[in-house]
Amino acid sequence: MYGGLIERYVPEQFLPYVQLARIDRPVGWWLLLLPCWWSSALAAVSAGQGPHLGHLLLFLIGAIAMRGAGSTFNDIVDRKLDLAVERTRGRPIPSGRVSPFAAVVFLVLQALIGFFVLLMFNALTIWMGIVSLVLVAIYPFMKRITSWPQAVLGLAFSWGALVGWTALQDSLGVAPVLLYAGAIFWTMGYDTIYALQDVRDDSIAGIKSTARLFGENVKSGVAKLYAASVVLITLALWLGHAHIFAYVSGVGFAAHLIWQVRKINPASPKIALVLFRSNRNAGLILFAGIFADALTNVLA
Repeated sequence: MYGGLIERYVPEQFLPYVQLARIDRPVGWWLLLLPCWWSSALAAVSAGQGPHLGHLLLFLIGAIAMRGAGSTFNDIVDRKLDLAVERTRGRPIPSGRVSPFAAVVFLVLQALIGFFVLLMFNALTIWMGIVSLVLVAIYPFMKRITSWPQAVLGLAFSWGALVGWTALQDSLGVAPVLLYAGAIFWTMGYDTIYALQDVRDDSIAGIKSTARLFGENVKSGVAKLYAASVVLITLALWLGHAHIFAYVSGVGFAAHLIWQVRKINPASPKIALVLFRSNRNAGLILFAGIFADALTNVLA
């Protein structure tokens, strides 16, 4: 529905750039944003404060910009590989609708937006954001050399679980590190589900993934990744002095992940996409409880 509205109202000459930044597919920036929001809210709970709405808004803007920049960079690097995969050969660069040079210019513009957002935070958070670019830069190459590119994606996409905390508390601690680790395993799980869409083409093109690595054991593989995520996030909530709402939402988060595992069907790319996209809802369930705990600091 969202993608259809974008295609209807965006001028045709701009549509390839919208697609390059994946603005027509918002689940990506949601999945980048949610660890930021979890961490920001948990940092507020731990500090006995209410949620910092300004930070939440800045993370939203930054996530949209940097997810777009990351997707653009990925497509520049993968433009030849994308031609070998049915699902991706219609992307703007391999299809010839955007030149590699134009894509680089577009990448720089998006990165500048993200950088200006980053400058709104304290020095520690700025440096944390800059360091994360190393992970963003190496991720597109991992599928060529390891069967665990999802782990590198997890390291990059979950970085907000650290940044959300440092933005509020100007320091790190065990709680945000555990939250980061939990988000990494969550990312590995949902991106394994996502990769199920391309197993056949990936095997032909030589693209590696945990979906190919797990093979017939993909359900149990994803289940183990999700179980590790739930355990680590629960420990983070405990060390972050979370209250009842966060734990209730944690149960809801875990239940959603169990539902996903039960529904996995390696033979159905359509189901894989639906399950992948549903992780926005899983992440929002967890955030809602932590946010409510932070609100109780103000309302109590």
